Amino acid sequence: MTRFGYTLMTEQSGPRELVRHAVAAEEVGFDFEVMSDHYSPWLTEQGHAPYAWATLGAVAQATERVGLMTYVTCPTMRYHPAVVAQKAATLQVLAEGRFTLGLGSGENLNEHVVGEGWPAVKERQEMLLEAVEIIRELLTGDLVDYRGDFFQVDSARIWTLPDEGVEIGLAVAGDRGIETFAPLGDHLVGVEPEAELIEKWNSTEGAPRIGEGGARAIGQIPICWDPDEEVAVQRAHEQFRWFAGGWKVNADLPTPAGFSGATQFVRPEDVAGSIPCGPDLDAVVEAVSAFWEAGFTDVALVQVGGDSQDAFLAEAAGPLLEKLRAASS
Repeated sequence: MTRFGYTLMTEQSGPRELVRHAVAAEEVGFDFEVMSDHYSPWLTEQGHAPYAWATLGAVAQATERVGLMTYVTCPTMRYHPAVVAQKAATLQVLAEGRFTLGLGSGENLNEHVVGEGWPAVKERQEMLLEAVEIIRELLTGDLVDYRGDFFQVDSARIWTLPDEGVEIGLAVAGDRGIETFAPLGDHLVGVEPEAELIEKWNSTEGAPRIGEGGARAIGQIPICWDPDEEVAVQRAHEQFRWFAGGWKVNADLPTPAGFSGATQFVRPEDVAGSIPCGPDLDAVVEAVSAFWEAGFTDVALVQVGGDSQDAFLAEAAGPLLEKLRAASS
């Protein structure tokens, strides 16, 4: 059966609100919760970007049952992979085995802030490959020395390790990315409901097979529930029109101002055409169904708008989960 998650969007809520939303999402019945790891919001209108790891530590203590995951952290520029390994180990101890480390090659928006520029996609993937190797080695608890083309680790050891270990989900796309990373990951992270992605992963030598109690394929989809459809469309346009650019564009723009300029001609009806907006829960189920039909095992919902979370969780999330589980079973 498909598992359904709730997205803690650091771009649209402050840290205290995110913890409160996490508790409410667990209480209403979500199976897991993912958190974005941003230094900047996509658009100024979103208005937030608290530190994901501190917030996740608080969420781990405030919740009891739900799985937790970064969706996703880039371990190559803003963070050195040795630091990511330590953070992941500590968070897993706090979460008592509920945490999955989601990793990806990042976006210019968040990584350029350390002043190291923004590499081309091939170099970003090569950096991510080294980073995953380092994180894997450190999470064994062994003393690690590493010399790569991009990273160096000198006599490093993670001293506080979780008994359960830390599973790693890797954001991948394209044949080269899947062939490179599928054998290194425990789970696949994908933002498009593409069956070919899972088929390619499962056919890659050394990759853990998705489904049948094995690896998970974890997707994500934005929705904008509101009792008033017009209000929902306007909110989705104001805060999520950046989504229209697609990930090849979204990975390279450096600032919220850049996203604003790139999406200035995106109309509300364009956004409503790609994001289910309004009170119709069946429309949300139809949109989400593309993921489980493609073979994804897990789907995290993004409710657009920080101010809309309380109403969504109190009024819509419970009935929506019932509909999703009935449709996907």
